[in-house]
Amino acid sequence: MDMKILIVCQYYYPENFVITNIAEELVRNGHEVDVLTGKPNYGYGYILPEYKNVYEEVINGVNVFRVNLSPRKKSRLSIIKNYLSFWKNSKKWVSKCKKLYDVVYSMSLSPVTICSAGNLYKKKHYVKHIIHCVDLWPESVLVTKAVKPNSLTYKILYRWSRKIYSKADKILIGSPSFAEYFEKILKLPTDNIHFVPQCSLIEKSDSIPYQYKEGINILYCGNLGLIQLIPLITESMKLVENKKIYFHVIGMGPMSGYFKKQIKDSGLDSNIIYYGPMAAKLAASYFINADALYVSLKDEGIVGKTIPNKLMMYMAFGKPIIGVVEGDGKEVLQKSGGALLASADPTSIKEAIIALSHMDKKEKEHLGSLNKLYYDTHFSLKEVTREIEKHLK
Repeated sequence: MDMKILIVCQYYYPENFVITNIAEELVRNGHEVDVLTGKPNYGYGYILPEYKNVYEEVINGVNVFRVNLSPRKKSRLSIIKNYLSFWKNSKKWVSKCKKLYDVVYSMSLSPVTICSAGNLYKKKHYVKHIIHCVDLWPESVLVTKAVKPNSLTYKILYRWSRKIYSKADKILIGSPSFAEYFEKILKLPTDNIHFVPQCSLIEKSDSIPYQYKEGINILYCGNLGLIQLIPLITESMKLVENKKIYFHVIGMGPMSGYFKKQIKDSGLDSNIIYYGPMAAKLAASYFINADALYVSLKDEGIVGKTIPNKLMMYMAFGKPIIGVVEGDGKEVLQKSGGALLASADPTSIKEAIIALSHMDKKEKEHLGSLNKLYYDTHFSLKEVTREIEKHLK
């Protein structure tokens, strides 16, 4: 049975989020899909000029409805205004909406208030609302140190988040360990909680592959934050004596400045190459010829036990992975069999790098093929959308 689906998410194309891929896949599967979203601004700091007066458009068969919002800039105040403006204007859109949908699907990225419009549509039209939680609230604001655990702000966000989650008919979680958070922290029943992972934003690259220097080339692509243990890259590379081993880093974040200084102070400019931020499609061209991809996540709190989003993209490209992860992420890599696992210690990471350098081409291809097989079976766009579809039905 084909469905009329309303998707609610603050972010959508041309912003780089996997919700766009899922919506288009649902259309390919024969469903009518409308998306309620905001004007594109994430990562730009302003509303894209060409979208200033765009409120409705059709993108690859998906009907996209855009509400005004305050652009997200660097200041904390602008981020709060951005969140609240979508919360307010998306609910206003729903209050005026007369179209009847079979089900509402909200992707809960930061903040969870994105889902409020979905709850309102449910209440107004008596249809089921499913929240796909891929970013835990209010845990996320604690991890980023945006608020303190005992503050009034945290208590308000806790009650608000709990209320929004509790009104959903079903919650899909992006990592199995999220269930523990819902049960122990949010004190919500877990009988209607199901694990459905995110797929990769990009599953293959049509770009010309980036040509690395001759030697062993390891790539990290993603956020440069405290939780990603970025300083361990330079600390482990200090211990690597082979000068034909190179570590390439793409991304930006709170640790960017510190990381650049660390590279310079360590005299590792020739062996650690930092590119800064890069568009996802261009970054994907660096994956193709890399000998291995590196993922790390601090083992702290619930977030430290989740599956890092970048892990899906890494596995999609069928490369060996050097993994410094615990919890769900480690379990995935153990099951795939395509990783060199290390602890959050420079010596342990160095040993994984050296072990990689001793592998021949066939050994590395074998590890990569194991990761690709696991991705295709569990995390691909087709598999993930099929799972979402089951729950929507």
